[in-house]
Amino acid sequence: MRTGVGRWWRIPAQTTVLLVAVALGIVLTVDHRPPAGGDGRPAVAAPALAGTTLTGEPFDLAAARGDVVLVNVFASWCGPCRDELPLLAEITRDWSPRGLQVVGLNLRDGPDAVRALLRETRADALTVLPDPDGVRAVEWGVRGVPETFLVDRDGRIVARRNGVITRPWLEAKVSPLLEPA
Repeated sequence: MRTGVGRWWRIPAQTTVLLVAVALGIVLTVDHRPPAGGDGRPAVAAPALAGTTLTGEPFDLAAARGDVVLVNVFASWCGPCRDELPLLAEITRDWSPRGLQVVGLNLRDGPDAVRALLRETRADALTVLPDPDGVRAVEWGVRGVPETFLVDRDGRIVARRNGVITRPWLEAKVSPLLEPA
């Protein structure tokens, strides 16, 4: 004769299986990746970047809030850096009316070498902060040159590019941030 005890055991077991399935479904459908600018890194506050530019003007990244800022670390002795400077000069001209600032962080050069490089590459209108001893580059976590950081309107690094930037990278990463909010 059956007493019905087996049926009572089945109900909690079925409920447990159902709850586990629901929980698993939630875990698998929620996006657990950190918010990022598309390069897989989470957006983080940009380190301070301030000083006197190559032309003697003051620059402070904190004062650039509200604009998108591309910080490009380069050196005169870097061949790939030389190759990307004309593109940086071009996007500065074309995209600055849309809220883009391009800032070069020049690593371990003298001012004469930097000025000569900028003239040769027709990029002498770029805003350039000298970093003769590399301290600023270390603060930004630079691993090599060229390296570029994309800072959004809120002052967060949302993308980073090790190596030469390209027009497709700029179109994919920078251009969407320049769209009206």
